[in-house]
Amino acid sequence: MEEQKSEVVLIGIWRSSYCQRVELALKVKGIPYEFIEEDLSNKSELLLSYNPVHKKVPVLVHKGKPIAESLVILEYIDEQWGDSHKLLPKDPYERAKVRFWANFYDQKIMPATLPIIMSKGREQEKAIDDMKELLREFEDGMKRDFPGKFDFDDDAQNLGFLDIVVGTNAGNYKAFNEAVAVVMSPEKTPQFWSWVNALKEHPLIKETLPPHDKLVAKMREKFYGQTTNV
Repeated sequence: MEEQKSEVVLIGIWRSSYCQRVELALKVKGIPYEFIEEDLSNKSELLLSYNPVHKKVPVLVHKGKPIAESLVILEYIDEQWGDSHKLLPKDPYERAKVRFWANFYDQKIMPATLPIIMSKGREQEKAIDDMKELLREFEDGMKRDFPGKFDFDDDAQNLGFLDIVVGTNAGNYKAFNEAVAVVMSPEKTPQFWSWVNALKEHPLIKETLPPHDKLVAKMREKFYGQTTNV
């Protein structure tokens, strides 16, 4: 098993937005960490020992103790290093709303990309329409529950829980558009995409998102078996 030298270790893969959200949270909190790149085609003994249930990344290891599942890890980071900038609001009701929409994004919106990837023609067009409708529902809910949330100022505003969850995933939309299909629809959800574009300009998100061309090449290889030298 690989020896870990740091107190905080993140086991992940460079292209995963689930891993990027954990990296971003650590950066927001100013927590030094070691990143160990995992090979999911040949899973390491380290990963299997620390996440024997799901055998997936990301896994955060803090002082030798593993925490799995990205949203769980984000909450652990926020609680463990609570003296620094808080990712979740203090009020229990506000926290519950943030958790609800983070789960909606992970359980509804992110899985909706798979039918787009796996289909063509009219079937793909319907899958894209379904995604747009989910994004509309998300935008409406966010406007209702968090008035002013979409007025993000990347120079002055600290990143919160939902900024981290959405920014590290939707922030890669241009790569998805290029590799798979165009799903960005500003006319239907203008405030959502304006928020995403503002998040992309935040220095820590810019630093955390993977290189565009490298991600496009990896998506094409993974989804369609196309290989490109980048």
